[in-house]
Amino acid sequence: MNVDEAARVPVVIVGAGPVGVTAALLLARRGIRSVVLERHRDIYPLPRAVAGDDEIHRILQAAGVGEEFTAISRPAGGLRLLDARHRVMAEFRRSRRGRHGYPQSSMFDQPELERVLRDALAKHPECELRGGVEVTGVGPDTAGPVRVTYRDDTGEHELWAEAVLGCDGAGSLTREAIGGVWEDLHFEERWTVIDAETTGPVRCWEGVDQVCDPKQPATFMRVNDTRYRWEFRQREGQETVRELVAPWLPPSYDGDFDVVRETQYTFRARVADRWRSGRVFLLGDAAHLTPPFVGQGLCSGLRDAHNLTWKLARVLQQGGHERQLDTYESERRPHARHVVRLAVLMGWAMTGGQDGAAAIRRRALSAACRIPGLAERAGRDLSPPLTAGPLVRRGVRRGLVGTHCPQPWVSVGGRRTRLDEALGDSFAVLTATGPGPSLTALAHALGVPALPVTDLGDDGTLAAWLRAGRADAVLLRPDRIVMDVVPSGGRDFTSTAAWSPLLHTTRSPVPSERTAPKSLLRSTT
Repeated sequence: MNVDEAARVPVVIVGAGPVGVTAALLLARRGIRSVVLERHRDIYPLPRAVAGDDEIHRILQAAGVGEEFTAISRPAGGLRLLDARHRVMAEFRRSRRGRHGYPQSSMFDQPELERVLRDALAKHPECELRGGVEVTGVGPDTAGPVRVTYRDDTGEHELWAEAVLGCDGAGSLTREAIGGVWEDLHFEERWTVIDAETTGPVRCWEGVDQVCDPKQPATFMRVNDTRYRWEFRQREGQETVRELVAPWLPPSYDGDFDVVRETQYTFRARVADRWRSGRVFLLGDAAHLTPPFVGQGLCSGLRDAHNLTWKLARVLQQGGHERQLDTYESERRPHARHVVRLAVLMGWAMTGGQDGAAAIRRRALSAACRIPGLAERAGRDLSPPLTAGPLVRRGVRRGLVGTHCPQPWVSVGGRRTRLDEALGDSFAVLTATGPGPSLTALAHALGVPALPVTDLGDDGTLAAWLRAGRADAVLLRPDRIVMDVVPSGGRDFTSTAAWSPLLHTTRSPVPSERTAPKSLLRSTT
């Protein structure tokens, strides 16, 4: 195939929302060039996503904007369920420091997040953003490069990419191009969303309120010092904005109240039946749609980017086995489907639904809220363990495999830093004690550190985590998922022979001038 070299690019990303730009940043930090195609010339200025968890904060750290996100976000206290009279039925607290080293729940303004991401993108020569363009075609799916066509003010253009990431939202052209269709998980409701600015005495707490009122279910949260979000399920004879928000303001309040946005959304629960065709992949809303009741819409999209980009970089840059790319859909689709179904369950329970069983569900919810320990369990990580597969092995100790390694602060060479920054962007082996010959040999073969956690100078988090999981050592993937364990008293990882071929690469990584700093631990191994 004769293709103009100027039109060749390793990765084309369709869509420059948070998912697409984060994917570009994660690839850039591994030295992979990308062109991001976006129909808007600038970020969309109105708020949409407002909540995220500590896992996405960790992903943004991996993309190089963790501290910047800290600066624009506010820790949130958790979730409260209120009855129709706004009395507290249950409270699900979220910690200010979760497993990933950040607040378990944070509030933010999406345009601010997008500006942080765009500013970071502009600093990477590996990334090129082309705004004001319309993508007109992706494919066909062949064994060679993928053709992407688009038009702008100057006419029609084409790019040939080794991989295409479709981050182009619910109406995804990329999804259509690979023949993907929606699996409907049977939730569809029309809601009014109101974002407002006010300095008035709004009655609120440092978290999210869900009003479980069958006549007027609502969600409310404070985003920052003066910005608030209300969501109301639509009904006939809908009140004005001031009538809807009246329960949160003093009866006589007549001060400032600036409606930043009032819009209507149809909340849906859907998952695409396929996320990949060849080297074309779906991410974010192109692959899954979730009601907002557990605040996981944007989180799921960023998890997609984090899961795929390290695998894609190993295949494109290091000659890694193509089967690694198969694990993207097999790992992410069941995970995303679980989160969507959880949101549907929470939505039906909290809003009551509109069918004959609504009263029964509300009574069951009220009784469940009184179960001892339920609030604590509900406040745990919403991200379930990954299921078994080529890059997630199930050994004799199942407790840690498929879950995230916690991220404490550690001390290396007298410098305090977060664990992921210390480990770098590749695999890592953590041991409860000094590594034996087999672990040392494995670490050497992978070109990664084999580190006793006692040498990391943390607060004991990692040692306690290994003890609780009854593990003497863990193999961590670049996304910090536990791939395999050495059980307590064991001698080696349980499935080395099965997954070693997948980890073999034919080329050394090509460093980027602007790539992330190398691990602080390289010189210690």
